[in-house]
Amino acid sequence: MTQLSLACYLQQRLQQHQPRRVCQPELAEAGVLVAITNETEPQLLLTRRALHLSTHQGEVAFPGGKRDDTDTSIVMTALREAEEEVALPLQQVQVIGELDQVVSRFGYLVTPVLGVIPPQLPLQANPDELDAVFTVPLSHFRQPPSQYFERGTIRIPSYDYQGFHIWGLTAMMIAEMMNNLWDCDISFRV
Repeated sequence: MTQLSLACYLQQRLQQHQPRRVCQPELAEAGVLVAITNETEPQLLLTRRALHLSTHQGEVAFPGGKRDDTDTSIVMTALREAEEEVALPLQQVQVIGELDQVVSRFGYLVTPVLGVIPPQLPLQANPDELDAVFTVPLSHFRQPPSQYFERGTIRIPSYDYQGFHIWGLTAMMIAEMMNNLWDCDISFRV
């Protein structure tokens, strides 16, 4: 797909899907950037959090974080965080829209922001927050998950890719996106 056709496809699919909105105003807000490269085999941008952090050490995540008071919107939060974490210039992101909101186990209302980016950008992990920035072919997530994380009534897919383990909230957001925008049938329960 070209950038134009990928962006058009995603805009059309997002218009056909009414993203879930969570009405819990007492929760702190966070925004993450779900960035997909504009190439024939689109790639999904992911990061791995540094081991020296106090929470989520070594976990794979989308670039993103808590909304600052100076952020004019949750979209700006996701773009600002992506620039801080992986040196992704915000002008390189064609924002498509917001995906389904989720609540993290730490009490954040997380809004995934879908965007299209050029391939092969010289991205670099900020060592204060991350130890890796990498991409995964979107086609990898069209396959059945390699395993599931299960606890009580929760059942979330997990994926392995070149030594990276993708699970938890990130894997759930990927599964929802794949189901809603690419007609996949990835099962999960939260």
